[in-house]
Amino acid sequence: MDGVADKKTQRARYRQIRDDFVRDLNGNDRSLSFSHIPSLLNRHLQAGVTLAGYVSKGSEADPARLLVQAHQQGCQIALPHVTSKSAPMRFLRWSPGEPLIVGAFGLMQPDTNAKVVQPDVILVPLVAFDDRLMRLGQGAGHYDRALSLLENSFAVGLGWSIQHAAVLPHDPWDIPLDAMLTEKSWITL
Repeated sequence: MDGVADKKTQRARYRQIRDDFVRDLNGNDRSLSFSHIPSLLNRHLQAGVTLAGYVSKGSEADPARLLVQAHQQGCQIALPHVTSKSAPMRFLRWSPGEPLIVGAFGLMQPDTNAKVVQPDVILVPLVAFDDRLMRLGQGAGHYDRALSLLENSFAVGLGWSIQHAAVLPHDPWDIPLDAMLTEKSWITL
């Protein structure tokens, strides 16, 4: 099976695993997950740093409380802005509580008029991740293209521990993460 087909199979498999896991989480575990910035991430979040996050969809790990905390400690917050499958993703400044618009693929994002910024730290959504910190995304390549242009940014995958695979298929253009944050651990190489 070629890499693309294998990625498609793995995406379907890990989306189902993630959906089942989140559906079965009890209320306490759900409320505690991703509720506080862990110290190993906080080392990268000094006042003035630009932290990019995202608005979660479905069973994705939700960075909302991490973004609020980072904003309260003086970080600037940015969210991705996507217009199409082929257009490059931009990061636009946003503050918690500001309105968002519905963009491409149903993503909640800042209005086009928000200031374009370059993130220092990026919280990256994913479908799965592996032991090499390679991530399997949604398949459009937005984050890999953005990360390839943001060489000095620190990319942190955000996902559930059950999204871990020993090895995932990857292509030469796929960009590895610098770290991975799950509800249970902080992972680096």
